[in-house]
Amino acid sequence: MAVQISPSILSADFARLADEVAAVPNADWLHVDVMDNHFVPNLTLGLPIVEALLKAAALPIDCHLMITDPDRWAPAYAEVGAGSVTIHAEASSAPVRTLREIRSLGARAGLALNPATAVEPYDDLIGEIDMLLLMTVEPGFGGQKFLDMVLPKIRRARGLIERHGGEVWLQVDGGVSADTIERCAEAGADVFVAGSAVYGADDREAAVASLRSLAEGAA
Repeated sequence: MAVQISPSILSADFARLADEVAAVPNADWLHVDVMDNHFVPNLTLGLPIVEALLKAAALPIDCHLMITDPDRWAPAYAEVGAGSVTIHAEASSAPVRTLREIRSLGARAGLALNPATAVEPYDDLIGEIDMLLLMTVEPGFGGQKFLDMVLPKIRRARGLIERHGGEVWLQVDGGVSADTIERCAEAGADVFVAGSAVYGADDREAAVASLRSLAEGAA
């Protein structure tokens, strides 16, 4: 799988979102964290902002829903044009139905797991998803320190994906930086969400290029 970089606007300047989006033209996706202050202890943005971003962004939108009841809300993000919609296994009561509906609406369907959630119980869902997202921090806030304890899970997840044919992308989100991205790539990740490592840099485009080079070298 080719390395893909998905800068997270959680670390961007919300007052200048259109400019911040334009600052990463060499990225593959624009990662949007939707938080509802229920599933995670933070409140960010929702569907109206995603719709506005879709009008301003040349990059496809990668929506990560950290919300309760994603079965109800996730399809709407696919309907408005998000290229990828990821729901949390811990929050969904009908993941197969929701993942299939996301796909039927033309978006890639993703399943996210928190750091303490084992990947093996979701082996049977690999065929229902286009991307598996492993959180490498506790979800809710940007700028957290990368959790090395997740690295063995990344390796196990890569093994599960390969046994299913290897068509599913493996994304990591949280604490991804120049110091950690190589370890993630070596473990088997191929899609990397980077917030402060990109939007905390003076040159966002150069930061994306550097992260891509490090991941490709390690992979």
